[in-house]
Amino acid sequence: MTEAERTIETPDEDESTAERSGQQPPRGRRRIAVLVGVAALAYALDLFSKLVVVDRLEHQEPIDVFGTVLRLEVIRNKGAAFGIGEALTLVLTAIAAVVILVIARLARRLYSTPWAIALGMLLGGALGNLTDRVFRSPGVFRGAVVDFIAPTHFAVFNLADSAIVCGGILIVVLSFRGLDPDGTLHRD
Repeated sequence: MTEAERTIETPDEDESTAERSGQQPPRGRRRIAVLVGVAALAYALDLFSKLVVVDRLEHQEPIDVFGTVLRLEVIRNKGAAFGIGEALTLVLTAIAAVVILVIARLARRLYSTPWAIALGMLLGGALGNLTDRVFRSPGVFRGAVVDFIAPTHFAVFNLADSAIVCGGILIVVLSFRGLDPDGTLHRD
């Protein structure tokens, strides 16, 4: 038995199959608390960082953090990554809302801690950027996202974007390793 198989519990849905085969069914617990905790942390860090950045850095000269490699520079982004789709703010808002609903739906079948962490990062990031799109100027559902982390030769982003990217990468890794949100491990 691999480490992943020992640490990942399987869902209660598999109990009836195990009982019919005479095996002791593995017990699992939903990982909704992990998902909500990670989402709340990602959301809080994003919200707090944006409040501080807007209060202290907006309308100021950029601050070099690591020479010219990384700077803090406040940008209001109405579009997606790299400022693409600035005219699609309403569509991007709808996409964020759909992502949140899909994650809420997936949470019912969530028995894997790594998946809970990944989905929590996606949820927290989506909520962070959705909050900007709903509550920031120029108006409801048309607001611009506050971006402030500016690496040289790359897009300016925020902590919500980082959470979304890290959550997405983790989902890809988990999928390639054969781990499903319900905790089952597939072998190819």
